[in-house]
Amino acid sequence: MSIELKLSRINRVYRPSEVVEGKIIVRSSSSISHYGIRLAVNGSVNLQVRGGSAGVIETLVGVAKPISIVNKIIEVRPSGKIASGTSEIPFSMNIKQPGEKNLVRFYETFHGANINIQYLLTVDISRGYLHKSLSTTMEFIVESDKADLLERPVSPEMVIFYLTQDTQRHPLLPELKSGGFRVIGKMSTQCCLSDPIVGELTVEASAVPISSIDMHLLRVESILLGEKIVTEQSLIQTTQIADGDVCRNMTLPIYVILPRLLTCPTVLAGPFSIEFKVAIVITFQSDVAKVHSKSDPTTPRLWLAMESLPLELVRTR
Repeated sequence: MSIELKLSRINRVYRPSEVVEGKIIVRSSSSISHYGIRLAVNGSVNLQVRGGSAGVIETLVGVAKPISIVNKIIEVRPSGKIASGTSEIPFSMNIKQPGEKNLVRFYETFHGANINIQYLLTVDISRGYLHKSLSTTMEFIVESDKADLLERPVSPEMVIFYLTQDTQRHPLLPELKSGGFRVIGKMSTQCCLSDPIVGELTVEASAVPISSIDMHLLRVESILLGEKIVTEQSLIQTTQIADGDVCRNMTLPIYVILPRLLTCPTVLAGPFSIEFKVAIVITFQSDVAKVHSKSDPTTPRLWLAMESLPLELVRTR
């Protein structure tokens, strides 16, 4: 005997004002009696501080209670029987009641290191005391309602950045300090989630050959725990812009596609915030680097030059 949830949309993406529709598929070798089929939708922001840099505050984990966004149950069918074989039971459910005052903000689905915003559908077929009830859960993805979205932003301004031996706040290899390097570029720092991050970069000079130029997309998650704000930064993805010692004065394009579930519009709420950054990291060829090949790519090292820019992510109509 098995039970499965199938949504009407293959991508499982819905807006809060839309109706979630689909089928409950029950496969059984014999007919079964039940005391009702119920469908629950549950959306919440789960906040927890794991180990790592915030490990000191590990004891406070229980303080950050989940923030409930939506919690609702509907009856799909009253008590009755399900015939043997495969039965398909259609359902439709409003996540947000039409005309309901928007007291709760429907944050977009997001899977972070310490912050998880998740929407789940659970179907439950109750079968009395003698039989175990049948149930299954499926995640669906919520994006902001069109009415709450920005009009498409005017072509975002590009932010100019440059990296030289003098902009680095950490120690560098002596030959980089004395010989120097200069890399300039520009990039859009307000970015629509459905568009790539775009820009360009030019290596004007470098005393030491370059090994790689990478763009690291970082999330910065902050949680209010008691009276403390715990902030942790973690790497989402790395995109290589150039491999090897690039030609000087040649313009290299920056084009980074944002991963859907690991990013969301920038959120600055009371109990938590989700922000994003981009770090441009230049790795220079060095024998020391080979020894530390597995080190965290965003940690300052003698053979790295880096510059980070804040990134505002928005969803537009």
